[in-house]
Amino acid sequence: MPPVIDIDEIFREDRTNPVTERSLPWEETCDGITVVVEPKPHWAEDLRAFRLETREYCRYADWLLHGARARFFGHADLSGDEVMLKARAMVAREIAEGLWD
Repeated sequence: MPPVIDIDEIFREDRTNPVTERSLPWEETCDGITVVVEPKPHWAEDLRAFRLETREYCRYADWLLHGARARFFGHADLSGDEVMLKARAMVAREIAEGLWD
């Protein structure tokens, strides 16, 4: 029987990579505010940090420099929770398709 692949373990292992090499989102907290950082796509200038529960984001570099005082912008489609849920669903789908054997 093949070992059970755990979604949480996949996320933990990805988090051991340097920020520039991560392929899955991760949470960071500063000054009492938690964001979900979206990995940088090849075309982007910077990573984006989404507030966990509201549809707002900021540039990751601004988040690193200013923390909770970073300038957040409204985002019509995504909150940090939604970014994380989409990524977890993608990994679950890939596990079901046998891509994580």
